[in-house]
Amino acid sequence: MSAGRWSGRRLHLIGVGGAGMSAYARAAHELGASVTGSDQSESEFSRGLLADAVLSELHIGHAAENIPAGEDVEVFVSSAIATANPEREAAAQRGLRVGSRAELLAELSALRRTIAVAGAHGKTTVASMIAVVLIEAGLDPGYLIGGVVRDTGRGGHWGTGEWLVVEADESDKSLLSLVVEIAVLTNVELDHHDRFGSLHELEAVYREFLAGAPQAVVWDRPELRALREPPPGGAPAPLLTYDAQPELTPGGSRICFDDLTLELRVPGEHNARNAAAALTVARAIGVEPDVAARALAGFRGAGRRFERLGRDAGGGEVYDDYAHHPTEIRATLAAARTLGPNRLIAVFQPHLFSRTRALAREFGESLAAADVVAVLDVYPARERAEDFPGVSGLLIAEATADVAAGRPVYWLPDPELAERVLRGLIAEGDIVVVMGAGDIDELGRRLARG
Repeated sequence: MSAGRWSGRRLHLIGVGGAGMSAYARAAHELGASVTGSDQSESEFSRGLLADAVLSELHIGHAAENIPAGEDVEVFVSSAIATANPEREAAAQRGLRVGSRAELLAELSALRRTIAVAGAHGKTTVASMIAVVLIEAGLDPGYLIGGVVRDTGRGGHWGTGEWLVVEADESDKSLLSLVVEIAVLTNVELDHHDRFGSLHELEAVYREFLAGAPQAVVWDRPELRALREPPPGGAPAPLLTYDAQPELTPGGSRICFDDLTLELRVPGEHNARNAAAALTVARAIGVEPDVAARALAGFRGAGRRFERLGRDAGGGEVYDDYAHHPTEIRATLAAARTLGPNRLIAVFQPHLFSRTRALAREFGESLAAADVVAVLDVYPARERAEDFPGVSGLLIAEATADVAAGRPVYWLPDPELAERVLRGLIAEGDIVVVMGAGDIDELGRRLARG
């Protein structure tokens, strides 16, 4: 479908308040479509869509009558929405097109030269970095990212340039639906245990993703390079690799790339590696190295990626991070240590019962790197507690206590109790990091308001 054919389309997005769906709504609106949407609750993303007049209607709560009248309405559904959703069912009964968010993103990616970033960790930050580099280069890219690019204040923009930067999601294999010119792979690790039975199965998805792109950029690790290898007798596949050996500084790092020395203001070794990925992509498409370096030197980070929220009444600094996997937690806490806290307090909300059950021990080992740990109950997302008897955040709290060498670990299943306990704990010089892919950022914002 050409860009011109979007004018006059009527789209209704179920789950429009999510980071990804709200970005797609912005793109569709900029292309000329009329967009309505719904979600279970308000979010910063849905409020932004209303403020910018992207949505003609926003419904809070799901009901069949939320779908506009008419037979030309197209309904797209977030992957977080249950099959039994009343709007989804009503759309099907009316004979309307009901598509996945992957189908919508695939349509958008077909309109531009697309750079798609995949991997277990770092997708949002790498995609954000690439977008900021292309903006600095004057290329006015489109970008559809699962978080706010803090340099621009939004997670989605269509732009006028030839490039589109997107996150490629492996959780539902939607990355295989995209039309991709440059495929970026940051890392591979087994996750989404409700959908992948083994690492081998997940690697097959990434292999297919890389095979579908003329150009690939991957972290320089043998197991990742192998995913780009052609079949026996096949032609060599273009491959660019990257890595970083940073010098860590308080709240940032210093890296060398080609002949450049770059100072980053986002902390941690993982962010230095993310920057190397963005620089490699920039070089591949012809952005001048000094332009790319200048953009990354000023990069402020992505929303919910070690984002400073403010100070607690006790004097501690409160940060929010989307970390919801043991590897991400380790990286986030290591980055926080570079700031030299008096105490590092980790507050974690598990995401999904299936992930909690599969990785409870690994979560405990990662969280034990903090001086004080608080664990909340599971954010269920698309899962139901009754399908996972005996699984709760307590599994992670116990696993953390087993390896914390006597450091305090709190099990705080009730959010209000968690807030009261934490307010009594936090003191001057502490750094508090609230982590998780659910709604724990709301607790962080309450703490930061003092």
